[in-house]
Amino acid sequence: MKPGFFISLLFVTLPVCFLVGQTKAAQDTGSPDQLVRRVIANELKAEKQDHSHWRLRLETHNPNGSTEVDEVVESGQGDLKKPILMNGHPLTAEQRRKADARIQQLVRDPGPLRKSRQQEDQDTARSQRLLKMLPDAFTYKYGERRGDLVQLNFAPNPKFHPSTHEAEVFHAMEGSLWVDSKQLRVEEIAGRLTREVKFAGGLLGHLDQGGTFDVKQAPVAPGYWELTALQVQMKGKALFFKTIGVHQYYTRSDFKRVSDDLPVAKAAEMLKDQTLSAQSQTGAKQ
Repeated sequence: MKPGFFISLLFVTLPVCFLVGQTKAAQDTGSPDQLVRRVIANELKAEKQDHSHWRLRLETHNPNGSTEVDEVVESGQGDLKKPILMNGHPLTAEQRRKADARIQQLVRDPGPLRKSRQQEDQDTARSQRLLKMLPDAFTYKYGERRGDLVQLNFAPNPKFHPSTHEAEVFHAMEGSLWVDSKQLRVEEIAGRLTREVKFAGGLLGHLDQGGTFDVKQAPVAPGYWELTALQVQMKGKALFFKTIGVHQYYTRSDFKRVSDDLPVAKAAEMLKDQTLSAQSQTGAKQ
């Protein structure tokens, strides 16, 4: 839930309480800029040191309204996933057969998995570049506080000059950053495009004002944080007037750690065992 309306009510009815909470956050954590720099430095360090693999549940909401729930097992060669629900319904026998065949093909030829892993590594590098920009790209003010969680509201820093297209988009955002002031980790970052972003003066395309993103992560085991939700809504035009429609919404849950060097064949066995267990439970209920 976005806090804007309820924060306005707090300003009217509880100004003293709000300001006391804001002051306490500042006393405990220093200036907003100092806290952001400490959190981002720790976040980057944690990402660099984390080589863990997980078994988890992935729920994807598609732009056409359909949903899919997958069981995912991360392996050293790449991530295997198998659908277990389509639009809220269990898979048919034919759908299960095709899913099993696809997984076995990836075990025999993990080339597509390696290609997918390379793309994930590129996404990680891009994410780290954006994280590194956070302390300088924005100005920060303290917002709410919920226990160890501290809200930092951010707006574009006029002194920052983006040098890449992704930095241009990032710098055109305003929003809020929730951080765990004790563990020095990012719990959530949500932003909104405050203006239209043009690439090469609009010749290469643009993104419309009002686009949003919301990313959440949470501790899934002592010392380990994982992405738990991502939602992106962007729209614009690309070169030759191609419409850009970036609509992503998925959640990740039920994390269970697996071996850091898990072979892809073993990951496939784990997905097969999960399917047999689910079928057994379904039969018992009937």
